[in-house]
Amino acid sequence: MTTLRLISSMATKPLLADLVALYQAQTPGVQIQVESVGGVDAAKRVQAGEAFDGVVLASDAIDKLVASGHVLAGSRADLVRSGVAVAVPAGQPVPDISTEAALKAAVLAARTLGYSTGPSGVQLAKLFDRWGITGQIQDRIVQAKPGVPVGALIAQGEVALGFQQLSEMRGVPGITVLGPLPEAVQITTTFSGGVASTSSHADAVRTMLAFWASTATAETKVRHGMVTA
Repeated sequence: MTTLRLISSMATKPLLADLVALYQAQTPGVQIQVESVGGVDAAKRVQAGEAFDGVVLASDAIDKLVASGHVLAGSRADLVRSGVAVAVPAGQPVPDISTEAALKAAVLAARTLGYSTGPSGVQLAKLFDRWGITGQIQDRIVQAKPGVPVGALIAQGEVALGFQQLSEMRGVPGITVLGPLPEAVQITTTFSGGVASTSSHADAVRTMLAFWASTATAETKVRHGMVTA
């Protein structure tokens, strides 16, 4: 039995659970253990030399780990593309977010705003800068700590209008998902896998990632609000 130890960001946690089950069903000699934490923390642990076989993070984070020698060059496999959704606490009025102008108005009207420390949060901050409203809303922004779902903060009433990957918003009790960001300002993140330089099962990880990136997993990805990269 080969055991592969992986680390991932929270954005892909539910998806990876299903992908692991799919792969293990057809490859009974491989056991896969995935630890999902905040993406920033995951990258730090890999950089610190903690032993993993594989890493699943946003593609730019994987590229940085390749550049630093912590993920094997040439091993990156793009798995999914994921868009950002918007949500409010269940039972609260539902603002219009169908256009860029409507979304901007909803952001300006919200009592508190929430987003993550991950790639979507970074891009949202840039969007608010481009709109020229950062100064107006700065005091109302609640940034979720690494590993803490924005949906949980919305459900608890700490955030009135929250943004995160659709895959992380789905199924969270106590929130109403309004839908994706308008196409004009949609933030799409590619999540990729790579072979950790500490792995002694590099070929097994490559084979697993190739399956996860294949069309055989497309339906599973759509079910989690993502599409094949």
